[in-house]
Amino acid sequence: MKVIGISPHRRNFLRKAAVAVPVAAAIGAVGTAGTVLATGDGQGKPYQPTYFNAAEWATLCALVDRLIPADAEGPGALQAGVHEFIDLQMDTPYAYGKLWFMQAPFVAAPDEFGYQFHMAPRELYRSALPGFAQAVQRKTGKAFTDLPVAQRDALIAELEKGSLPIGEVPATVFFKQLLQNTREGYFCDPAHGGNKDMAAWRMINFPGARADYMDWVEQYGVHYPLPPASIA
Repeated sequence: MKVIGISPHRRNFLRKAAVAVPVAAAIGAVGTAGTVLATGDGQGKPYQPTYFNAAEWATLCALVDRLIPADAEGPGALQAGVHEFIDLQMDTPYAYGKLWFMQAPFVAAPDEFGYQFHMAPRELYRSALPGFAQAVQRKTGKAFTDLPVAQRDALIAELEKGSLPIGEVPATVFFKQLLQNTREGYFCDPAHGGNKDMAAWRMINFPGARADYMDWVEQYGVHYPLPPASIA
């Protein structure tokens, strides 16, 4: 199964993505400085978004579903709870832009220079999601959620290339933000709403937040036999 815009080999891509996501982000929530976020009500009821409205939520779910689709090797973004993770992050200092210097001038710069857009993440999503939905409606005459998979993938590819105008937020800026948060939600500690049942960790044989696995550090090429552990 192909991940949009990246390697066609899902497992290789996800292994590389896991390396790209800082360990602190994989084990702790991205924007909460270690604060554990609760999800659901513990009684099996569906998650209800607290930041996104119904239309934004539907578009977000459809997008992350195509960025990491489910296949035989592991869960997709929806099964992993990536959409829940992103919604929860919208009420953290990270989403309000409180972790960066957020004053002008804002200039285009390489990724290593950090966040450069004038909208904080929650503002970016609020503008970009309806902007994307409207662009798709104009182009196809249908909602993104009503399109066949191949057409959804083609539109996301346009988003990645920057060839689909979506309003005030540049398409490439939105794509990078969405892909980054999707990766983070896929590999985060389950305490933060994503990586349900630690399935992504199991898929790449990541030990999680175990206090001590020094006995295995130098056993190269040997499969780590213990299941991953959550900080919870």
